[in-house]
Amino acid sequence: MQAQVSPQAWQFCWALLSPEKVPEIQYFGANALHTKISRYWSDIPSDQYESLKTQLFSQIACFSSGSKMVLTRLCVALASLALNTMPEAWPGAVAEMVRVFQEEGGGVDGRARCLALLELLTVLPEEFQTSRLPQYRKGQVRGALGCEWGSVCPLLQQLLQRTDSPGAVKARVLRCLSSWVLLDVPLNESESLLHECFSALRDPELFDTAVEAIVNALSQPDSQRYVNTLLKLVPQVLGLQDQLREAVQNGDMETCHGICRITVALGENQTRTLLEQVDHWQSFLALVNMIMFCTGIPGHYPVNETVSSLTLTFWYTLQDEIMSFQVEKRTVYLQVYRPVYFQLVDVLLHKAQFPADQEYASWSSDEKEQFRIYRVDISDTLMYVYEMLGAELLSNLYDKLGRLLTNVEQPASWQHTEALLYGFQSIAETLDVNYSDVIPGLIGLITRISVNNVHLADTVMFTIGALAEWLADHPVMLGNILPLVLHALGNPDLSISSVSTLKKICRECKSDLPPYANNIVAVSQEVLIKQIHKTSQCMWLMQALGFLLSALPVEDILRNLHSLITPYIQQLEKLTNETPNPSNKLAIIHILGLLSNLFTTLDISKQDDDSADSSAPPVKTAPLPPGPNPVVVVLQQVFALIQNLLSKWLNDSQVVEAVCAIFEKSVKTLTHDFAPMVSQLSEMLGQMYSTIPQVSALDLTRQMLHIFSIEPEHFPPIKALFELVTSVTLSIFQQGRGSPTDTCPPDLFLSDSLDVKAVYHCGLLSLKFPEAPTVKSTCFFFTELLAHCSDVPPLARVVQEDGKLLIQAVLEGIGGGAPRSLMDQFAEVLFSLNKHCFALLGVWLKEALQPPGFPSARVTTEQKNNFSQQILRERVNKSRVKEIVKEFTLLCRGLHGTEYAAEY
Repeated sequence: MQAQVSPQAWQFCWALLSPEKVPEIQYFGANALHTKISRYWSDIPSDQYESLKTQLFSQIACFSSGSKMVLTRLCVALASLALNTMPEAWPGAVAEMVRVFQEEGGGVDGRARCLALLELLTVLPEEFQTSRLPQYRKGQVRGALGCEWGSVCPLLQQLLQRTDSPGAVKARVLRCLSSWVLLDVPLNESESLLHECFSALRDPELFDTAVEAIVNALSQPDSQRYVNTLLKLVPQVLGLQDQLREAVQNGDMETCHGICRITVALGENQTRTLLEQVDHWQSFLALVNMIMFCTGIPGHYPVNETVSSLTLTFWYTLQDEIMSFQVEKRTVYLQVYRPVYFQLVDVLLHKAQFPADQEYASWSSDEKEQFRIYRVDISDTLMYVYEMLGAELLSNLYDKLGRLLTNVEQPASWQHTEALLYGFQSIAETLDVNYSDVIPGLIGLITRISVNNVHLADTVMFTIGALAEWLADHPVMLGNILPLVLHALGNPDLSISSVSTLKKICRECKSDLPPYANNIVAVSQEVLIKQIHKTSQCMWLMQALGFLLSALPVEDILRNLHSLITPYIQQLEKLTNETPNPSNKLAIIHILGLLSNLFTTLDISKQDDDSADSSAPPVKTAPLPPGPNPVVVVLQQVFALIQNLLSKWLNDSQVVEAVCAIFEKSVKTLTHDFAPMVSQLSEMLGQMYSTIPQVSALDLTRQMLHIFSIEPEHFPPIKALFELVTSVTLSIFQQGRGSPTDTCPPDLFLSDSLDVKAVYHCGLLSLKFPEAPTVKSTCFFFTELLAHCSDVPPLARVVQEDGKLLIQAVLEGIGGGAPRSLMDQFAEVLFSLNKHCFALLGVWLKEALQPPGFPSARVTTEQKNNFSQQILRERVNKSRVKEIVKEFTLLCRGLHGTEYAAEY
């Protein structure tokens, strides 16, 4: 890499291209040449352009019969030279390329020269797409290339129409066309070539490149302007139906795939244009039906077919366009297309069906995963189609399912039942179906399904979960549904679906669940003890129980908590007394996780909110009983055990994190109800952090500060904790030990009785850390801190005394000490200083920028003064400050005006 960018590359690249070298060495020479031309164009004096061009032409002629990979690199190098010189220094570049290669000479046979020219013409637009040209040049060059199409098109046409053109030449012509249409060549100017491409689809050797060229041409955003050309292309595409059917019969999936891509490219990119051609509505409907054929192509995706998935986006697009018309127009289109969409639902549900059990068992895990994703795509499409078909779609699905389940003569396959239920679930999961009159009947049908397969059972569960909100409005149905869910809870194969469904029901229907609570808790305890589910499902199950218990009377909560938690507490005591080792560590983290997930959702304060409907007059509910919150009661009971556990595991960050998570989740959920624990938790946190500082303890401290620092009775322990954390953190910074990212407090409570100077200096040190997240959060910290200058006197004093140090640290980062990705954050600090400390900022900037070479040896005194004045002028427009900082950092890094900076 270093050799290729070095000044010597100009000399050695030609030597490496000499004929006696092996192709790998020649390739290196050609690549070095391209690197120099594309990235270091400014190094080449303009009087050498012509000789460089001549040398490249002669090398390409030499290699036209040589190594293909070297030839391509040389063509790319010449293409790069053309892009850098057109249109001023090399007008008519493409016409000259065509002329040079059509001239006889050099002892190179005509076919080799022709292929070399086509290679050059193919890579030219490709090189343009990836070139690093500045934005203004891109526009100029694109225009110049557009004018050059007049030299390319006749050549391509002549080569395609000649009967004696070899297959290799025709294939290269199609590749070349494919490359040029991506430059938005007007569709009407490539029309005759596209007709040749359709003819080429009959030739197996040319099929793939012809497909690519047609798809690229039809996908250009500009192509919809050429309505007449598009209308001529529709019959061409419809004419491929026989070839498509033949390919399906022969199991030729590659041909099916190619024809489907063409059909979808025309349908998807030109939907609006073709819909609006009312006189041609029948041919567009024929195209839509051809796409429907591709959607329903026989076979199971992705094993026997890979075509149907290509069509799904088309159905979104068509629906969007139809629904965007004015009402009168839309009504006419809906008459034509609603039946098409009902047919689509049948096709999609057929495609979503699982194969026979034996066949599915033979699929690889990758195929099964692709099929799962495909079904999710079908689900999304059905959800979308519902917006067009509405309630009638649900009735349609319900009737089909009812007929299927009540047909005694012909029992339904589980696959068929599952697919119909999957359709319901797809819609109910994301859309409000509460008003639908078929849901009660659907729930009746669900209880009649004989579940004899795990996939069907999963879908039954997910469908019930999707109807959880409906069940909350119709609690009378819970008695029929809950036994199914609780039964499934004991099956490890249904782990995810059964647990997530129970969690949804407990969250949505909790106020109607007290009669079932004992049963739900008992079944949940049993599956937890038997360890049927994996860790994450156990955590969800605990969250479900938290929701459930929240709706019970306090004495029932305590009774259930006691039976639920006691076995875990006993296990935790036993584990705490063992010598720490990896296996008991996992068990400890698991139990702590169960507790914190339970406390995440156990919130009795929500009982009042749930029972009062905002639209109805307020209902008088019984006030919550006095006394501590049940979660606090439990935490107080286990506090000594947790302290003991910490004393053994304090140097293990994962265990400490799991302990902190219990308290953090409880504080978040309970907020002020957590008050009885503030004092003892503050003391424990202080001890933990003083012994071994860890980020999880800081996060919990921050949570406590947010909620309790403004309450006078809790201020002393919170203040003591904050001062302790600050002094410990500062001492770590001064000693330069520990992981700074972990111990940088992202936001701290401000009060005139705290050591603000220590906090401020802690922040200054953090600004110079190498870790971007630390610097980012520290910039945010200073932005917030400066806003309090006027209302916290000690802070105002510190900023007056040490503001210059902050400016120096920020300038150091901008000058190159920090990654460029952080410039917006540094700009925020400068903006905040300008807003809150304007009088001092001018002085600090002047003093900080005075030393020569600071913040970078690359910026002049004039540039520094200019930067300073620009910043001081902007007190309102934050985005302008960000632009000024970005400009200045590029100057400091020597990147200003480079192509590299153009991408910034």
